[in-house]
Amino acid sequence: MDIDSVKGLRIARFGQGEKKIVAVHGITASLMAWGAVAGNLPAGWSLIAMDLRGRGHSRDLPGPYGLERHAEDVLEIVEHVGGAEVLTGHSMGGYVAVLAAARRPFERVVLVDGGLPFPPLPPGTDVDAAMAATLGPAIQRLEQTFDSPESYVAFFQAHPAFAGAWNADAEEYVRYDLVGEPGALRSRAVPEAVRQDGRALRLDGDRHGAALASITSPLTLLRAPRGLLDQPVGMLPDELAAFWTAKVPGLRDEVVADCNHYTILLDPRCAALVAERLTGS
Repeated sequence: MDIDSVKGLRIARFGQGEKKIVAVHGITASLMAWGAVAGNLPAGWSLIAMDLRGRGHSRDLPGPYGLERHAEDVLEIVEHVGGAEVLTGHSMGGYVAVLAAARRPFERVVLVDGGLPFPPLPPGTDVDAAMAATLGPAIQRLEQTFDSPESYVAFFQAHPAFAGAWNADAEEYVRYDLVGEPGALRSRAVPEAVRQDGRALRLDGDRHGAALASITSPLTLLRAPRGLLDQPVGMLPDELAAFWTAKVPGLRDEVVADCNHYTILLDPRCAALVAERLTGS
C-alpha cells in the first residue's frame, strides 16, 4: 500500500496496475474499508482509496462537509491519479460516487450497498434522531472513548454484524480508525462531519435521484441482503431497489448472497465478488 496526500486528503494506492479504481468509503469508515477488496484484484489493476475529510487521516481537514463537498474531493483525486476506469462507493460513499459520476463519465460505476435515495422523511421528523436510529452503534461509538486498541477491537467483535465473521482485514480496518492516547482513544471520524453528511443523506433525496438518473456510465448496484446490525432486511430493501431500477433503466441490481452491510466488503468471499464486479473479470 502506497500512501500519498492531496490537499490534506490521505489517499492509499493498493497495487500498481495501470487500470485504476477510485473507491469511496462510508459515513464513519476510512480508506481501509477497501483493503479486502483490493487484495482480490487481478493483475493489471490498482485501487485508490481516500480518507474523506473528517475521517481517518483526513480528520483535521475543515468543513463544510456534505456529499457535494466529498464529490468535489473525489474528482480531485481522480485527476491527481491521472484518471480512473472505475468509480465505486460503499454506503454513504455510494451517494458521493453518484454525485461525482453525474459530472464525469467512467467506464464503470459500481455502488456497494449505497447510492439509492431514501424515501422522504415524514413531516416533523427529527433528522438527527432518524439518522441515529438507522446507524445505531456506528453513531454511538463516535462519542465513546476506549482504554486500548484491544478494547476498541473487542467493541467491534461484539457488534452483531461481525458475529462469526471476524478476520484480519476487519481488525486492520478497526485499528486504523483509532486516534488519541491510551485511556482516551476514540474513532477518527469527526462527529460533526458525520452529522452534516447524515442530514444530507436524508434531506437531499431529490438531488441524489436526479444525479443517479443522469449518469451515462454503465451502472451496477451490489446490495447486501442483511443490514448494519445483521438484521434480515438490508439497508437498501428490495422495494427501494425495484423503484430505482424501474426509474433508472440502466441500473443493474445484484444481491450479494449471505452478507451484511459491513461484510459485503470485509468477508473474503463477498470481497472477491465485489472485486470481480469492479474489474469485469
